[in-house]
Amino acid sequence: MSRKIAVIGMGHVGSTAAHYIVANGFADELVLIDKNEDKVKSDALDFEDAMANLPVHTDIKVNDYSELKDTDVIISALGNIKLQDNPDADRFAELPFTRKAVSQVAKDIKNSGFHGLMVVITNPVDVITSMYQQITGLPKNHVIGTGTLLDSARMKRAVAHQLHVDPRSVDGYNLGEHGNSQFTAWSTVRVLDTPITELAKTEGLDLDKLDEEARMGGWTVFKGKKYTSYGVATAAVHLTNTILSNALTEMPVSNYRKEYGIYLSYPAIVGRDGIVKQAQLKLTDDELKKLQRSADFIQEKYKESMEAINNN
Repeated sequence: MSRKIAVIGMGHVGSTAAHYIVANGFADELVLIDKNEDKVKSDALDFEDAMANLPVHTDIKVNDYSELKDTDVIISALGNIKLQDNPDADRFAELPFTRKAVSQVAKDIKNSGFHGLMVVITNPVDVITSMYQQITGLPKNHVIGTGTLLDSARMKRAVAHQLHVDPRSVDGYNLGEHGNSQFTAWSTVRVLDTPITELAKTEGLDLDKLDEEARMGGWTVFKGKKYTSYGVATAAVHLTNTILSNALTEMPVSNYRKEYGIYLSYPAIVGRDGIVKQAQLKLTDDELKKLQRSADFIQEKYKESMEAINNN
């Protein structure tokens, strides 16, 4: 069966995701879409120049929304990263730009006859994922944000560094918003089958400091190079491959939670039908309060965004 992926938005993240897909042969066909015609055509040509030195081949199409009709997965990576270069370090700085862009892109996706699944990177990702689902009318379980898949990886990296293990040896989740209201649910974190709360005592771990490192990891990268790319692009392609291969893997992604009435990050089983099953964690009372605060914040920003779009 042919695998067809589209990437909308060929900035730092979109182009990194596209390169990862091409270099590894994750798609038979790849559709690249961006308002900057020269940039997206140059990227396509650059990828084609690479193919003689690759063990795989990918057919590449450029700026043709009609190609989305039979696309399996669309990755939304559009944004304006320069807007995040502010002292407040807030992903919502991009919202006035992205909600306007997404409102049009979502309509174009709907008009193309697309009936596949969406993987959303565009920030603020929980709000934007909610908008994509609302405007396209796609099933809620078919529109998924990368959410805290990246933040959980950052937490694993921070914990692993402290305990001198591989990040893949750390299990657990960051939950809520992919943003400043997210938090590490330490009740879910285990290393060597030992709860991190126990290891914190025996190994002298500062969990508050590790939580901060996970939450602010993106800004640490951003300060150095004025954008992030590898971590989030890898998360998005991992999520995309999980969908395409029907891997039925538990992942902390942004998915619609009925009890909160909004998209936020919470672990779910992901496969070819998108969100196949949602986890039910046994969180502490403090963690439940943090999750509710995060949900309320996302909901407020989502309502503001839809009102702004509808009033224009």
